[in-house]
Amino acid sequence: MTKFCDQRVVIVTGAGRGIGRAHALLFAEHGAKVVVNDLGAEVDGSGSGSGPAGEVVDAIRAAGGEAVANGDDVSSWEGAQRIINTAIDTYGTLDVVVNNAGILRDRMIINMTEDEWDLVIGVHLKGTFNMIHWAASYWRELSKAGTPRDARIINTTSASGIYGNVGQSNYGAAKAGIASLTNIAAMELGRYGVTVNAVAPVALTRMTENLGIVADDDAKAKEQLAPENISPLVVWLGSDRSRSITGRVFDVAGNHVDVAEGWHAGPGIDAAGVRFTVEELDPLVVDLVGKARKNADMSGHEPA
Repeated sequence: MTKFCDQRVVIVTGAGRGIGRAHALLFAEHGAKVVVNDLGAEVDGSGSGSGPAGEVVDAIRAAGGEAVANGDDVSSWEGAQRIINTAIDTYGTLDVVVNNAGILRDRMIINMTEDEWDLVIGVHLKGTFNMIHWAASYWRELSKAGTPRDARIINTTSASGIYGNVGQSNYGAAKAGIASLTNIAAMELGRYGVTVNAVAPVALTRMTENLGIVADDDAKAKEQLAPENISPLVVWLGSDRSRSITGRVFDVAGNHVDVAEGWHAGPGIDAAGVRFTVEELDPLVVDLVGKARKNADMSGHEPA
């Protein structure tokens, strides 16, 4: 088997279970040295424990790979720095950061509390920014010293963010922010030899098992939506083969991958004078929207 990430040093956040665990194991299978970051928390972010990260490290080492556990919190400025430093102090460098850590506090907007909003935004959006900041700072210093890296950042967004989903305003807003952050970080960090991409995965995990995605007795559908189906693309994006790809978001579900094309300017109109009046716009806006594509549904496609 070709090892796409042989000797590359990779951080995977939220790697104790689910999709993150699958990422960590496949990176190790492809020769990477892996920092397995996980708080060991519940789906809602409460609690903590060293067990899940340690179990993944044990599995990697048992298979002959190299890994170390880290239990810091990505939503903490100092915690994120310690995660980055764990890779550098343990393995001497850093090549890939996979931002996967996340929690859920689903609720309708009218019922959502400030804490529920802040916690989800903190882990997903701030946590992703924290990790990018500290990794980019390290790679910039290397570049300034004349030793730029062929480095990768792979973020995790969601169909809930880029397409929208009822009951997930906090999670969706964070994930939409991550998609935009991916694009901007790609623009800023290319000069240092860093590419930045994102995946929007659909898989059965602790975070999705109660959403009714598949029936409990549908074994084929469960296999189709296994977390392990997401990881091959992420490992490829972490390899040196992906250096020409940056600023992109990929939808990944089962055996399907597509490129999410993002916002584009659609049909437009121009005012005859300096600006439109309200009266001029009155007959035009409804017609203009009628000519535009409908917003995508959760599949990423225009509804019929």
